[in-house]
Amino acid sequence: MGVTKTDLFTAEQNELAQLAKAMAHPARIAILQYLIASNSCVNGTLVQELGLAQATISQHLRELKEIGLIKGTIEGVSVNYCIHSENWEKVKGLFNGLFDQYVAACGDTCC
Repeated sequence: MGVTKTDLFTAEQNELAQLAKAMAHPARIAILQYLIASNSCVNGTLVQELGLAQATISQHLRELKEIGLIKGTIEGVSVNYCIHSENWEKVKGLFNGLFDQYVAACGDTCC
């Protein structure tokens, strides 16, 4: 496998790719959807909700937290997670900016 030449791409292209990579697992999408639907801080309920092992969920939470899509606060022995609203809006803007670039010039007649 070759070396990725990220320096050939803009900062925005690299950022979008990293965000897409972080969200490129169905468990992470399920976690995000659960946090969005909950609209509050969540801790141990993800294990029961998703049916995955605690270690697996922790790994996915770590990935989402590292990229900044969620944030966590420690309360006693548990960690509560929620959507990082400021970063979520930024990510939403980045992806909307990408999607908004497409204008169907030829409709269904292209390719």
